[in-house]
Amino acid sequence: MAKLNLVKLGSNTARGGFKNEDAVVSKFNDWKEDADAQEWLKIMGYDLKEIEKVIAIKVHGYKTDVQVQITIYLKDAISAENLSVKLVSNPRGFNQVDKRWVDSYIQMWDVPAKVATALKIFTGETKPNKSGRDSRRLFLDEMNKETQKAIVDFFKANKILIITDILKGRGKLSAGWMLVALKNPMQNKRWILKSINHALNVFGNGEVEITERGSLKIGKITMQRKGGDAGRDTCKMLQFKINPVELFNN
Repeated sequence: MAKLNLVKLGSNTARGGFKNEDAVVSKFNDWKEDADAQEWLKIMGYDLKEIEKVIAIKVHGYKTDVQVQITIYLKDAISAENLSVKLVSNPRGFNQVDKRWVDSYIQMWDVPAKVATALKIFTGETKPNKSGRDSRRLFLDEMNKETQKAIVDFFKANKILIITDILKGRGKLSAGWMLVALKNPMQNKRWILKSINHALNVFGNGEVEITERGSLKIGKITMQRKGGDAGRDTCKMLQFKINPVELFNN
């Protein structure tokens, strides 16, 4: 199937607008009147005639941004659906999906010492012992071939674990769905809702390789130094980014 024009993404109009996650919460809580919320519930497998009550809340500090609690008529249990919400202004832009100090990733993924050292040099947390394009750090393509291979081999061997942690998360508040809303003032706003497993396949699909700019690509996910932050120490954190709009074409 041919890819859709980025300006005409999606097949559904989000009539109420998507300024932030609060808009998504409001739409779910107004599900009896809101056509988008009704469509989302059907995508998640619910029969609208069987729903007694829907309560949506914002969640902070987890991969889940919005939790939707659904009560079904004549049932004792309440079903909960966890959504990762990506609000996109620029269809060619990128969205940070995870950001931590290298030590945090070392602990999460049991990163070997050689790779851990290289990642700290990549972010500038450890000063490089040779000069490169940036005096504060080395890009991955500036490291010796043995180190580059160790980095690629590690991320390739642990690809499923890594993309799951950075997109889905762990525990009770891990995300079960990804909702992407494209905000374009010149066009109708568009949305797409897919299961998180579908999103993992989309964004994880592709090779693990060092880019021409010296960052790392893991499928459609980019790993890079955070940068910015007016030069504060937090600019030395490691971050992972995606273009959420990729979900529309897969």
